[in-house]
Amino acid sequence: MRNFKIPVLFVAIILGLTLSYLVSASPDNWPQWRGPNMMSVVEDDPRLPETWSASEHVAWKTAIPGIGWSNPIVWGNKVFLTSVVPPAESEKPKKGFYLGQGRPDPEPGVHSWKVYCFDLQTGKLLWERTAHEGEARMPRHPKNSYASEPPTPDGERVYVLFGDVGLYAYDIDGKPVWSHNIESKKAESGYGPAASPVLLGNQVIMVYDNDEASYIASYDTKTGKENWRTERDEGSTWSTPFIWKNSLRTEIVTAGQQKVRSYDPTGKLLWYFYSRMTRLTIPTPVAANDMIYVSSGYIGDDHKPVYAVRPGASGNITLRTAVRTNDFITWYQPKEGSYQPSPIVYGDYYYTLLDQGFITCHNAKTGEEVYGKQRIETGATFTASPWAYNGKIFCLSEDANTYVIEAGAKYNLIGKNVIDELALSSPAIAQGRLLIRTVSNLYCIKK
Repeated sequence: MRNFKIPVLFVAIILGLTLSYLVSASPDNWPQWRGPNMMSVVEDDPRLPETWSASEHVAWKTAIPGIGWSNPIVWGNKVFLTSVVPPAESEKPKKGFYLGQGRPDPEPGVHSWKVYCFDLQTGKLLWERTAHEGEARMPRHPKNSYASEPPTPDGERVYVLFGDVGLYAYDIDGKPVWSHNIESKKAESGYGPAASPVLLGNQVIMVYDNDEASYIASYDTKTGKENWRTERDEGSTWSTPFIWKNSLRTEIVTAGQQKVRSYDPTGKLLWYFYSRMTRLTIPTPVAANDMIYVSSGYIGDDHKPVYAVRPGASGNITLRTAVRTNDFITWYQPKEGSYQPSPIVYGDYYYTLLDQGFITCHNAKTGEEVYGKQRIETGATFTASPWAYNGKIFCLSEDANTYVIEAGAKYNLIGKNVIDELALSSPAIAQGRLLIRTVSNLYCIKK
């Protein structure tokens, strides 16, 4: 049940919202999963690279110990990254589909949950911290890792979530500030967690959806004290909550297999609808055109929905049977969701990158199809989410090949940039640089 003090918390949240948003939205920073506005869309910048290889336009390359799929995070001249260093016999990650083939038991042996900070200009290691050391508490999917959630800084501190272990805060120079232990819960098929933490004013917010006792919770950024916790009647999901600053208010929107829900900054439920999301719900919602888009597309399910929701809803806004719109759901497509990559809205278009190597395009305001499935390249598969700048969509394959697609109403593949390593992590873009994490290296790419 919720446990919060509305008056004090509400005042503190309102005072912190505007300043925090203005600071974190700087184009010089990449402060969280999918960037300043969680959209992976970057303002046009002639400094940004459009062609590269494993050696061409590589400013630096740094080896990363251990296993982790958290994306790099940039604040000022610092790059933050997490990883878990396992015993030597640990199972190595592989690309492709497993379809229910999780692992029944935790990996044996002592693991080290690591936080790294690198210099953005040189790739030099500035500091390294061990957040936790011990045996793994829960199993993980062989394509997941124990470090899949990226950290998020606010200029004073950096907040690090290791989903089955704990939430940790360090100051910007690596000094431990506070920590919060997480009681581990069983996940669907032993897949482990992956939802990233998000910042809202002076709150760090996390969703822990699992098969035992799911919840969304808020912690004070300065002290680590729990502000509120709201139970969720959901099974395991892997979707990161989205902070939706729309024309009417600020909301925390979450995707779930049973329901899509929105909460206010104190954890109070604002609205929901029965979504019939796929069994595995992974993509993060995105917002544009004063709407929020929520999707899911597990390849084993037939219903792979995309919903576009306008602001102002309250209570139950579920679509009636055989209806595709209502007062708040602007449009709905029943079979257009992606499995792992999150969608992207760029200009007038809503793009969906499908794991098995296709891309589709819809009108972002109406949901009408602009072009259907276009195969990017035979054999290419995707886990990382796409990004956009300079009029182009970039799609990073599991082989670390980045396909460059012209944005607009016609599909046009205009380039392919080859690194040829396993890559499941989405990139970071800041200060004219592109940061790509592979299974063993972090690349800084620039013109």
